[in-house]
Amino acid sequence: MTVAAAVAFVATWSSGFVIAAFATADTSALTLLVWRFVLLAIVLLLLVGATRAARGVTPRELGVQAAIGLFAQFGYCAAVWGAVAAGIATGTVALIDAVQPLVVAALVGPLLGLRVRGAQWAGLGVGAIGVALVVHSQLGSAAATPAAYLLPVTAMVCLVIGTFLQRRSSAHTGVLVTLAVQVTVTAVVLLVIALLAGALVPPATAGFWISVALAAVFPTLGAYGLYWWLLRRVGITALQALLFLIAPATALAGALLLGEPLTVLTVAGFVLCAGGVTLVLAGEREARTEGAEAQGRTRTARPSNATTSPSCS
Repeated sequence: MTVAAAVAFVATWSSGFVIAAFATADTSALTLLVWRFVLLAIVLLLLVGATRAARGVTPRELGVQAAIGLFAQFGYCAAVWGAVAAGIATGTVALIDAVQPLVVAALVGPLLGLRVRGAQWAGLGVGAIGVALVVHSQLGSAAATPAAYLLPVTAMVCLVIGTFLQRRSSAHTGVLVTLAVQVTVTAVVLLVIALLAGALVPPATAGFWISVALAAVFPTLGAYGLYWWLLRRVGITALQALLFLIAPATALAGALLLGEPLTVLTVAGFVLCAGGVTLVLAGEREARTEGAEAQGRTRTARPSNATTSPSCS
């Protein structure tokens, strides 16, 4: 189940870059984004109401998820779509986002008190080299201005902040409520911006609504739902390692669907990315095994302590 979720996560998250490239070719990125989130927010709020999924959720937990949504959904999605609309190749946007695992790995110790093992650091390094190879041929081919490259950097920083807020939070809302709150907050902010910018009225074309539906279902509902579920399931280091596969998957989709370059270096990058992820996941599995063994030894020792020191009971 976890492996299937990981594969689906990589596929749905990568689809967001390609959908953005297709969708913004003829339509404002802001208009697409606002309708993508507004319609999805309505659906999610109806689902939450019908299933009573928010029962027992406190206002504080809702506030935490709203803050996370401002970074992980609004900040990330707006910056990514803006970058693609500015003319940056999808693989290049994915490459800049792929720096995120190294940033997160460097911060998990100081911020979360977690240890990144040597093998995991090696895996992250190998994955980073693989990502660089995958999109090397795209770096000089885009028509975007230098300032536009700040947008994918902003997207990466926003997702890092959102991920750490979620990981440090004591709120345990379900995935449905989490998505509903984050999507609704993003929709409200985008509505205000679109109204001020005069970009709220959608074009009366079937292609626009198909793009909205695809963007709502796959990179939003699917990818973000799996992101938060996997964060709890496999941990932050393993999840960040999976992000290394986003750039190769995006580059492959870009080559097949958008005619972007696919070279021998791309294939070599695929291999390195896969090797890097394998190293990180193997290190995560070893850490979990050692933790389970340590807990087992602790449980075994407790009855003995209770017998020799009854006054501690």
